[in-house]
Amino acid sequence: MVIQTKIATNDNWKWANEALRASDGELYFQPPQVPSTISKGPNEYLEEPDPRWSVQSIPSESPGAQLWSFKASLKGAKGSESSITELSLGIPRYYSKWFATVRPWTPWIAPRHGKAPFAPPQVAVACAFLRYDGLSLVVLAISGLDDVLTELKADDKGSVVARSRNDRESNGEAHVLASLGPSYECANAAVMYQARRIMTGELPANGHISAEAKQSVSKDVKAEWVENWYDNLTFCTWNALGQDLTEQKIYDALSDLKENDINITNLIIDDNWQSLEAHGPTQFDMGWSDFEANPKGFPKGLKHTATKIREKHPNIKHITVWHAILGYWGAVSPHGKIAQNYKTKKVNKTGGGHITVVDEPDIGRMYQDFYDFLLDAGIDSVKTDAQFMLDEIADAPDRRRLITAYLDEWTIASLRHFSIKVISCMSQFPQNLFHTQLPMDKPPLMVRNSDDFFPDIAESHPYHIFCNAYNALFTSHLNTLPDWDMFQTSHPYASFHAAARCVSGGPIYITDTPGKHNIELIRQMTAQNISGKTIVLRPSVFGKAIDPYNAYEDEHLLKVGTFTGGKGGTGILAVFNISQRPLSECVNLMSIPGTESGGEYAVQAFTTGEVRVLSGSHAVVTLQLDVRSWEILAAAPVRAFTLAGSTGLQSSATKVAVLGLRGKMTGAAAILGSEMTMRDNGRLHVLVTSKALGILGVYISDVEKRDLGEDFMIMIHGRAIPIHCASINTDESLLEVDTEKAWKEMGLQAGYGNELGVNIYVQ
Repeated sequence: MVIQTKIATNDNWKWANEALRASDGELYFQPPQVPSTISKGPNEYLEEPDPRWSVQSIPSESPGAQLWSFKASLKGAKGSESSITELSLGIPRYYSKWFATVRPWTPWIAPRHGKAPFAPPQVAVACAFLRYDGLSLVVLAISGLDDVLTELKADDKGSVVARSRNDRESNGEAHVLASLGPSYECANAAVMYQARRIMTGELPANGHISAEAKQSVSKDVKAEWVENWYDNLTFCTWNALGQDLTEQKIYDALSDLKENDINITNLIIDDNWQSLEAHGPTQFDMGWSDFEANPKGFPKGLKHTATKIREKHPNIKHITVWHAILGYWGAVSPHGKIAQNYKTKKVNKTGGGHITVVDEPDIGRMYQDFYDFLLDAGIDSVKTDAQFMLDEIADAPDRRRLITAYLDEWTIASLRHFSIKVISCMSQFPQNLFHTQLPMDKPPLMVRNSDDFFPDIAESHPYHIFCNAYNALFTSHLNTLPDWDMFQTSHPYASFHAAARCVSGGPIYITDTPGKHNIELIRQMTAQNISGKTIVLRPSVFGKAIDPYNAYEDEHLLKVGTFTGGKGGTGILAVFNISQRPLSECVNLMSIPGTESGGEYAVQAFTTGEVRVLSGSHAVVTLQLDVRSWEILAAAPVRAFTLAGSTGLQSSATKVAVLGLRGKMTGAAAILGSEMTMRDNGRLHVLVTSKALGILGVYISDVEKRDLGEDFMIMIHGRAIPIHCASINTDESLLEVDTEKAWKEMGLQAGYGNELGVNIYVQ
C-alpha cells in the first residue's frame, strides 16, 4: 500500500514513502471467522513437507490457534560422531514476512527479519510467518530431550528445514511444533505451552530433571521474598573497573558511590577475581585452579574482602561473584588444586583444541564444595557465565555425558545454596532454553536476555534494545526473569538504556566508572521505600516488542509494551527511535497493553509530564522523536464519580485515575493497589498503596476548580499530612502528593511491612 499526501489544498501530492524514506505499507485482511479458517491440516500452510515426518493435530492451550506436532526418527551416533539429519517441513504458503529467533553464535539468540522467501542468515530456534490473510504461522524446534538438538534453517527453495543432532548411540527423535493463529502472540503461545508440557513430562517424554534431583530441590531450596533481590539497585564491576580487578578498586568504587549518595543493595564482583593458571595467550587458555581468590588482587582472601565491604557499606546486603559453568573460559587447570581434588576429563572443542573439565561423577560434589566455600566467605549469590561452552563440546560421548549433568547439578547446587539469587549468562543455547529455563518446577531464574552492553561501540546501543525487546517474545514464555544487562549512567545512550531497563520487567544494574554518574537519571529509575532502601520500579509483566514483524532496518519506532498491577492496572508503552534520523508516528491508544476500546484512560508521557484523557479505538498519541530519543506512555484507567453537589449529569461527573509516582520512568509500578469508593456523605475516598516514596500523581478532572485546603483531606498512616506536601497541577489536572517529604517531616517510621498507605478524601 502506497499513500499520497499533501499539507495544503494548493500543495502538490507527494508519495508518503518517498517523503518519509519508508518502505511501502501493507494491509492484511483477516477473515472474520478465524477458527474455522485454520481448522485444516498443516499441508494447507506448509507445501511439500518431507514424508518421513509423522504429523499429528493436537489440542492447543492458546484459544483460536491450531497446533501440530511433527516427529521423525533419527539415527544414532557412531563413535565420537553425532548423527546429523535434515528434514524439510515444507515451504510456507501465502506469506509476505518472516521473523526468526536465530543463534548468531553459540551463547545467544537474536531476532532476524525478512520478506519471502525464508532465508535466515543463521540457524533458528523458532520462526514465524505473517500470511496475507493476517494469520501467523509459528514453527518451534524442541531440543534437550534425549540428547537431541534441533535447529531450523532454510534451503535454497525457502523451505523450513529441521536440522537435528543426536548424541546418543541409540536412535532418537526430532520434534518440531507448528501453530497457526490469528496473531503471532496467539500462535507463539500455542507452541510454547505445548513445549513446556513436553519438557515437564505431562506427555510421554523424559522429564527435565530426575526424580531425585526434584526431591533435592524441593527439600533444600530456601523460601525468599523476590523483592529482596530483584527489586534492588545493583552495581557491577565489569565495565566500571576493567579486567585487572583488585579488592582496592572495589573498595574505591564503593566509596565513590557512597560519596555520590548512590545506595546500592547488590554488588556483583565480575570476572577476574578467581585463581587462574594460563596455558596460552587468551582468556580461553586460562583454567580455574583454586576456589580462593587470586592472591595478587585479593591478598587476604575473598572472605576478608566480603567482610570489609559489609562492614564499611551496611547498605550492601548481597554480594555476587562471577564464575563460568566449567570454572573459567578455559575450564579448569589440569595442574591446579581443583584438578587434584576432583576427577577430570579432557574433552575436544568444536572448531579444534581441547579443555580439561571436572568429570560427570564429581560435578555435584565440586559445586557443593565451591558454593559452601562461597557462603563461608560471605558470598550469597553467583553469576554463572559461559554456559554455552557445554554446547561447544565436540564429541558425542562427552556431550551426552556432560551437558545435562552440568545443567542439573548446577541448578540443584545453586538453588540449595543461593535460592533465587542466581544469574545465568551466555546460556541461550537450545538444550538449556528447553531443559532448564522452560519448565515451571522451580523458582524463576534470572537469565541474561541478549549479548552484552558494549559501551564503546556506538552502533550497538539501539540494536541492544531492539534485540532484547524481540528476544523477549520468546523468553517471556520461559520460567526466567529477563536481564537486559548492565549499563553506564553517564553514557550518551544512558537514558535510552535506562528507559529500556525500566520497562523490561527485569533487574537494573549499573557499571559506572568511578566519578562518572548521572544522579538525576538514577533517581528517575529508582525510589526510596519507607525503610530507606533504594529500589527499582519493575512492572509486573515483562516488556517485549509489540510489532513482531518489524525489522531493525525498517525505520519504524520500536515499541516495547508491558503492564503493571492486576485488574485495573496501568499499561505501559516505551517508544524508542532506533534509526539514525528523526521519526514521527501516531501511536494508537489500543497499542498500549491492557487498554480496551470501551475504556477511558489518563495517558501520561514521561519526558514531558503531560497527561491526556483518551478513549476509543481511534484515539492516538502523536510522537516526534529525534535520534536517540524515546518516550514512555502510561495509560491508567479512568473512573467517573458523582460527588455531592454535582448535577448528576455525565458531564459533571468527577473523573479520577491513579497515575503513580511522577518523575519516575515506571512510576506506575510503585503502586501496589488502589481503591476508589463513594462514602455515604457524598465524599470520594481514594486509597493508594505504594511500595515507594515520591510525588504521587492522581488525575482529577475538575481539580482546577477545587481548593486544596477545603476540598481535600490527605492522610498517611492515619495522620493528616502537612498541607504544603500536596499541590494542585492545573496544567495536567493533577493532585500531587509528595509522600517522601511528608514521611520525613512527620517523622514516620516503617512498621512490619514496606507498604505505604495514602488516603485521599475528596469533598
